[in-house]
Amino acid sequence: MEANMQSARKIGCAFTLLLILCSTVQAGPLRDRFMERMQNRQDTSANSSEANDEAGSELSDMGGGNAQSCADWSKKVKRLGRLLGDKAAGPPPDQANIAYGPSALEKLDVFYAKTNTQNSAQSAPMIVMVHGGGWCVGDKSMSGVVANKVARWTPKGFVFVSVNYPMVAEGANALAQADYIAKAVAYIQSHAAQWGGDGKKVILMGHSAGAHLISLVNADARIRDANRMQPVLGAISLDAGAIDVVKQMPNVYSFLKVRYQEAFGNTEAEWIAASPYHQLRAGAAPWLGVCSTQRKDKPCDQAQAYAEKSTAMGIAAQTLPQAKGHGGLNKDLGLENDYTRQVERFMAGLNAEVARLLQ
Repeated sequence: MEANMQSARKIGCAFTLLLILCSTVQAGPLRDRFMERMQNRQDTSANSSEANDEAGSELSDMGGGNAQSCADWSKKVKRLGRLLGDKAAGPPPDQANIAYGPSALEKLDVFYAKTNTQNSAQSAPMIVMVHGGGWCVGDKSMSGVVANKVARWTPKGFVFVSVNYPMVAEGANALAQADYIAKAVAYIQSHAAQWGGDGKKVILMGHSAGAHLISLVNADARIRDANRMQPVLGAISLDAGAIDVVKQMPNVYSFLKVRYQEAFGNTEAEWIAASPYHQLRAGAAPWLGVCSTQRKDKPCDQAQAYAEKSTAMGIAAQTLPQAKGHGGLNKDLGLENDYTRQVERFMAGLNAEVARLLQ
């Protein structure tokens, strides 16, 4: 059994590395057949299959095997990052590593609207993206986080901003990270004009842990008010790590249990405090819950429950179940496909100017 588990972990890590490397190569029939074969091999192991389901974006897709702390996982991801160099990075931003606070990870990247300049009198709507990585790892510059989204929306006239934030290993649990995200959004709103953006036309977007964080910030007016964050147009949650933290904690994949405990604590009171479902209050913006129908922990159930509660409170919300894996819901958004168009339909309903740009 132990030998099989070790073999499964090796296959999972090899698949992840190959996925990252192949993402920089033009797609073709040979590569597609090879990737399909690797996926089939990986799916023979429950551990590696779960790792693929729950994996974050490209560089943070390191789950599987025995439960590890955020510190241990971060060390592995950093080692892989050194091996890959710039191969996992997306396009260079127009403004890189702008500080919104004093700590090393309080940084953001800005991509200008290509139909506008930062000195134009016309202000562009803004998309603020928060990366995933289990509250432990990840980076604003990763290709899966920014590449297809920037390529899709900056030519249409949007300013795109990608945000870093302190991790669990830096002493920030999930609730503290939500404060950092609200702080970053407040900074973006007050400095938007410098980049040709409109701070009153901000759409929040996040994947995995980032989806949880933007959902919590959107749900809880106290977090927004404490950080002087102004209202946003809407929030797009891409396969959140947890929408109802109380329900999620007993159902976390075994290899992620330690990380979730580090992010959310061990008591129900702590879980409730960091749970978007439980903290939803009046004043929240419209919310879209994209969710994978392939995950074994059934995130669409939580997304649907949140949408129903929100709607009952008079706050627009809807779900978008997709037959895609966890990582695919992040990196495929922005490609010319029905998934991207459905997300854009939600965006278009938020604001007339957004709708005009997406026509």
